[in-house]
Amino acid sequence: MSLKNKTAVVTGGSRGLGLGLVEALVAEGADVTVVARGAEALEAVKARLGVATISADVTDRAVANRILADIKPDILALNAGVTPRMGRLDKLSWEDFSVSWETDVKAGLFWLQTALNLPLKPGSRVLVGSSGAAVTGSQMSGGYGGSKRMLWFMAKYANGVSQELKLGIRFQAILPRQMILGTGTGDAAAGAYAGSMGITPEQFVTRFGKPMPPREFGDRVVSVLNDPRYVDGVVFGLSGDDGVTVMEEAAA
Repeated sequence: MSLKNKTAVVTGGSRGLGLGLVEALVAEGADVTVVARGAEALEAVKARLGVATISADVTDRAVANRILADIKPDILALNAGVTPRMGRLDKLSWEDFSVSWETDVKAGLFWLQTALNLPLKPGSRVLVGSSGAAVTGSQMSGGYGGSKRMLWFMAKYANGVSQELKLGIRFQAILPRQMILGTGTGDAAAGAYAGSMGITPEQFVTRFGKPMPPREFGDRVVSVLNDPRYVDGVVFGLSGDDGVTVMEEAAA
């Protein structure tokens, strides 16, 4: 899939991993629209990369309906998410525990439903941002790991609907398999775990091996879109050491 002149919408693309993906898509010649809440960060991205921007709440179903109906992107990357509230299980309130369900999962549901119900064009790709926490959990981040596993499931469910209705839309889950500093969520998680161990966040993240800065993450996601080896994959793990790993293929 050549990305030159393809239209892409990236939610949460004004900072962190989402911004790294936006940079990589622009470098490939894609026509990118970034959706996020922070107007100041969006203006900075627009000025630097020349992308279109929309300031909006991605958990608003009407926002998903309007943007996807207007743009009908070839690529939709659902990257937006809240930084989880870190703490020990016995200390978290329900509001703290469930925040990623009320944002990441809620937004994921609305945008996936809109992609299916419009529907997007045959051949469109929808990338669903998940996390390595969906595999092993993350005991200090409350419901975060479970919410990211749910997004993994939702990508599979959406593929099932697409196949049943013969829509030709492919849904794929993207899992960074390491904590990445400078991304908000990575900083919060690394800080919490490092603090409990009496070490620095920088020392903690060395446990994951080679770093994968946001732009390198973006380049790996672009390879998922470009490389025909990954067309039939449903779940992909991304890391600095291993690059792209197919974690789950499409059902036969």
